[in-house]
Amino acid sequence: MIEIKTIPEGDISTIKIVGDVDASSSIQLDNEIQKVTEQKATKILFDCEELNYISSAGLGVFMSYIQYFEENDIKTGLFGLTDKVQNVFQILGLDQLLYIGTTKEEAKSHIDEQL
Repeated sequence: MIEIKTIPEGDISTIKIVGDVDASSSIQLDNEIQKVTEQKATKILFDCEELNYISSAGLGVFMSYIQYFEENDIKTGLFGLTDKVQNVFQILGLDQLLYIGTTKEEAKSHIDEQL
């Protein structure tokens, strides 16, 4: 079971992910990111405080957008990952390609520094 919703906060769109991102639910994550990018968002935070698990399919969604974010000057940051989920990002080296902060404030600060 997964719940994904976007919370607009000024010039930042926060995508909150609750539950498990697996092969079937990764489609919902992809659709939500696509929707936010189509709305011309330039700053996207991913709230992972309630993300319990992410499969390779879910990681693939993030990987598929890395180049798009760079080419379209979209600043991103993830925050609130559990140790287990963050470890998966680190094993694949995604922590080198995507900013991962501990808190929302930290991730917002990183985005603001990138301008």
